[in-house]
Amino acid sequence: MNKELTFEQAFKRLNEITEIIQKNDCTLDEGFALFEEGLKLSQFCSEKLSNFEEKFSALMKENENEIPF
Repeated sequence: MNKELTFEQAFKRLNEITEIIQKNDCTLDEGFALFEEGLKLSQFCSEKLSNFEEKFSALMKENENEIPF
């Protein structure tokens, strides 16, 4: 997976793959390759979200007393 790929780019491509597969607009071999790419993109997005959640939680704990809610 490209290290410079952003979450937004990966998510957009994942949506494109989903549409192609749902439309049955590919051969079996192409569909399998797209499915494999989609799995990798899904894992990439999941890892990005997990990292964000961890950073967000850490920031909230650090600034727990500073946020006026």
